[in-house]
Amino acid sequence: MKLDPISLEILGNKLTSIAEEMCLTLQRTGRTLYVKETADFCCALAGLDGKFFAYPRALGVSGFVGLDCSVAIAAVGELAPGDVILTNDPYRSGGLATHLPDLQVIEPYFHDGKIVAYGWGFLHASDVGGKVPSSISPTNHEIFQEGLQIPPVKIMRAGQLNEDVALLFRANSRTPDANMGDLKAMLGALATGRERMTQTLLQHGAQALLDAQLDLVEYAALRARAVLRKVPAGTYRFTDYLDDEAGSGLPVRIALAVTVGDGAILLDFTGSDPQVAAAINIPSHGLPHAWLTLRILALVATLDKGVPINAGLLAPVSVIAPKGSVVNPLPGAAVGVRHAAAVRVNDALNGVLGQALPDTMPAASGGTIIPVVVAEPARHGFGQNVQVVEPMVGGTGGRRGYDGADGRDSSISNLSNNPVETVEAETGVEIVHYGLRRDSAGAGQWRGGNGQEIRFRILQDDSFVLARGMERLRFRPWGAHGGGPGAPARLILQRAGEAPHELGKIDLLPVAAGDEISIQTPGGGGWGDPFQRDPAAVLTDVLRGLLSTDAAHDDYGVALTSANGTLSVDAVATSALRAGSQVVSRFGPEREAWDRVFPEALLDRLSTALFAMPAAARSRHRRQAFAAALADLPEGFPQTAASDQAIAAAAARFANVIPAAT
Repeated sequence: MKLDPISLEILGNKLTSIAEEMCLTLQRTGRTLYVKETADFCCALAGLDGKFFAYPRALGVSGFVGLDCSVAIAAVGELAPGDVILTNDPYRSGGLATHLPDLQVIEPYFHDGKIVAYGWGFLHASDVGGKVPSSISPTNHEIFQEGLQIPPVKIMRAGQLNEDVALLFRANSRTPDANMGDLKAMLGALATGRERMTQTLLQHGAQALLDAQLDLVEYAALRARAVLRKVPAGTYRFTDYLDDEAGSGLPVRIALAVTVGDGAILLDFTGSDPQVAAAINIPSHGLPHAWLTLRILALVATLDKGVPINAGLLAPVSVIAPKGSVVNPLPGAAVGVRHAAAVRVNDALNGVLGQALPDTMPAASGGTIIPVVVAEPARHGFGQNVQVVEPMVGGTGGRRGYDGADGRDSSISNLSNNPVETVEAETGVEIVHYGLRRDSAGAGQWRGGNGQEIRFRILQDDSFVLARGMERLRFRPWGAHGGGPGAPARLILQRAGEAPHELGKIDLLPVAAGDEISIQTPGGGGWGDPFQRDPAAVLTDVLRGLLSTDAAHDDYGVALTSANGTLSVDAVATSALRAGSQVVSRFGPEREAWDRVFPEALLDRLSTALFAMPAAARSRHRRQAFAAALADLPEGFPQTAASDQAIAAAAARFANVIPAAT
């Protein structure tokens, strides 16, 4: 390192504060709910290598520390003072953007005629075209359906707006004014960064800044390696599933092997399914991308709370992500709902690292992030008002010594909820109920966090509701070390004069005034034997409305009695209940039935065979192999139960169609 420790600490804090002030500028001047309330944005400072050396600790999306601006910077050629790059292209930006609504801006910061750093900002725009309002549909099967692709271009030239690019940008959105308002907020954030960097350069000089960029990243890498050395060396494996491709079709497998040793960690996604004709692919480019490595960042920052937050945290991480897989699709694949797969990757990493660090890692989180969108006729004039009502999440998983967090899940982001009053002021929606979902948490000595539930009424005809990213309807969030799974997700439509209708996943749902939508998210998995939970804690959950008396009895073996309207634990009855044996299903009956038909060893062999084929043929052959096994099982399997005999016969059929290992 080139700087002394005191100078490095001073500069590190100054540079982090610049990134945080940029975020504050963006949030305070942003136009849409998703920026000013939900906080789906971030800003940072990048070094000459395009990687972040200063990143906010408490503002904006926390997980994009490992993104790389270098491909986008190189794509535009020579830069001058006042230039700003704009892109949203997941492929031409090298994974800097990960779906089209995420607008990325980069500005070079100059000193004495030379670039000394870059300012970066991103936000999630309301709409960038495509086949549905908000641009994101899980059923898109190619990126060309997802909206306007903006390769790295200059939106600003020498401080002047590039009107041609701005015109093209506005013309390809249902919400052009909102988009331009948010874009100008990003430009304001970059200007804040430029001003504060100028002050820092005047005080410390260019060489100190350049040295700090390298030293901060190197220092973070050293501390990350020190944390990873605490993980017992070895190779650990885990598999998890997305429910399906886009509301239909087969479950999508995420297979992960993690090898740890001497402060380094390798994530190997060999065995994961081929890319799908749906929008859940992750454009990682086979790199240690943010969407594949977030749990590693969280582990390091949890075990070393003072570690600098910058690109150095990923220096010890390497990745194997087969080209053409769901975690590294070929160019052209749809990626709009990539966060759904990223959440499942996060759960798989929990499952892997939980084997190595059982007392540190939690059970599965709720496993879903659902930005609930309403698209309605504009109140004034032509067009649409497209807004996120709430970014719905589940609860976190329980871990040794701690219950999961209720109604929060920061597994891949730290988005805020939207205040009810603001939602009702800016949309034609009335929030009927918004709170925690009772009995949704996985049972355990330390239970999972409860999920959320929201019910809202549509006030305008000719409106639409979208709930992209719905997951864990088929396979529940799993428990750990004897803990049980969380409840699955639900979506229910209630129309006047009709019985409630369970919808499952939706794409673009037409709704009318008076319709009510109810969305219930999963709870996190539980950790440890539920019969070991303190009965007083069970009683507290019942009194708080988080647990029913029936669930207290059935899942925790706790009998409650009421005297004079006051609930209390019946110690004698509880002891009798807990004297009996209890079998807790870690994954839930659906996953257990699926695994009986499709065991890991055969799926590994199928994956090897598929990736030996041309990319275009993989999905077809995969469907054929599964169809042979599923032919005689009940429709809706595994949610619909099948007999042991039917499951055994299906497993035999599947084994017969899988190529022999070589």
